[in-house]
Amino acid sequence: MRTRLLTAAALLATGYLCGAFGYGLINVAQAFKTVPLDVRFTFHAALMKVNGPVMQSAMALAALTSLLLAVYSGGLVRRLAATSFGLEVTSFVITRFGNVPINGKIKQWAVGPVPADYAQLLHRWELFHIARTTTALLAFVLIVTIAVFAQSVPSRQAVLVAPN
Repeated sequence: MRTRLLTAAALLATGYLCGAFGYGLINVAQAFKTVPLDVRFTFHAALMKVNGPVMQSAMALAALTSLLLAVYSGGLVRRLAATSFGLEVTSFVITRFGNVPINGKIKQWAVGPVPADYAQLLHRWELFHIARTTTALLAFVLIVTIAVFAQSVPSRQAVLVAPN
């Protein structure tokens, strides 16, 4: 029963994380490309102020639920959940050391001069965003795999105690 509840929690958390990053990639990042730079920078800075705590919490919750699922499971479920945990930690590391420093620069650009190499930095931000979205998607796919397939395979213990 505990494994099923942890699977449900991990499914919800990883799905939310993947969906939030995916929405940002497919909708927000594309919309940024169609507006004037001053609007983009101002909105990006405002969005990151709101997104920061929300996405950090989402990454932490996804990682925690996957880790707990790995700890309280065994076999294939443990391996898949542990891999999901690793992918979520990777999303966090990419965000912290890739996107966040560039977000800080964009915040400055919204109120000050824009450097000549701004397009390269925006491209790097997009590449980091694609990478963290991909790792979040893979983590979600692994948890979906657990929910749909891995838990439906009977364990040896269940087979040993099953009546004839």
